[in-house]
Amino acid sequence: MCIGIPMQVIETRGVFALCEANGKQELVDMVLVGEQPIGTWILNFLGGAREVLTDENAGQIRQALLAMDSIMNGSGEIDHFFDDLVNREPELPPHLQAQVAAQNLNKGIK
Repeated sequence: MCIGIPMQVIETRGVFALCEANGKQELVDMVLVGEQPIGTWILNFLGGAREVLTDENAGQIRQALLAMDSIMNGSGEIDHFFDDLVNREPELPPHLQAQVAAQNLNKGIK
């Protein structure tokens, strides 16, 4: 199994970029995402950037990876890694919200 690691571009080198995450640097192939400005977050899979990330997405993925590391090291306390999800009701995607609304309308439920 391969896990993508969020890394931040710190230097561009043609079709490659020097990227950093958690104090470690790696030369990453940028062919699939194109040249990116310094400071951009990318998702690195085995030395190749597969996706450009927003700061928010990079942070969420990094938190999930920290939670996984915590579990692997014997800690079951991971809720603090998922502050955006804890105590939140799940939301339906927009296309399903529309379907449920239509069904409720047909049943006379508002």
